[in-house]
Amino acid sequence: MPSRNVIKEYVSDSYYHVYARGSNKQKIFLDATDYHYFLSLFDRYLSENQQFSKLGDPYPHFRSTIVLYSYCLMSNHYHLLIHQTDADAIQKFMRSVMTSYSRYFNKKYQRTGPVFESRYKASRIDADVYLTHITRYIHLNPRRWETYRYSSLKYYLHTQAPAWLNTKRIMAMFNDKDDYYQFLLDYEGQRDILAEEKYLLADQ
Repeated sequence: MPSRNVIKEYVSDSYYHVYARGSNKQKIFLDATDYHYFLSLFDRYLSENQQFSKLGDPYPHFRSTIVLYSYCLMSNHYHLLIHQTDADAIQKFMRSVMTSYSRYFNKKYQRTGPVFESRYKASRIDADVYLTHITRYIHLNPRRWETYRYSSLKYYLHTQAPAWLNTKRIMAMFNDKDDYYQFLLDYEGQRDILAEEKYLLADQ
């Protein structure tokens, strides 16, 4: 089951539900360009081939140590489901993503100071059965989740996933896309699990 969100020690070869929100609960995505830039960071750091800056400097490449399974970007927070092979992979990956986005955001909006409230929170998923429920929790975050543009749901139901997103691991637990869609609809029987995950991510 998911562990509490204050991680004292990360574990290799493990799944984590990662969550972060804006400083003072403020919005971290103000327009479509912001969402797209954040998503482009997944491509930058998880692409099949290492990418380089305009000056020719190599970006950190986490393809061999990080797998992203699902995501949802909301206006003032985001959720990710990640697997890491090395014990420090998530820390390095999240540092790269959040630092890059903070620089972009502050430059674009001519501001200073932290963009995110604090260091991201993470809860370890220590049983495969919970992986499907975490993806459902993530995908059902938006009120109009079926048509929401900034989650990975479309890649589970309609569109081929980009190279930086792995949907096969979760979809292997279902018969087909229709079966997964029905799983999303049939959340009433799993309300306790969803409520538990909200508790695990709550600030203490």
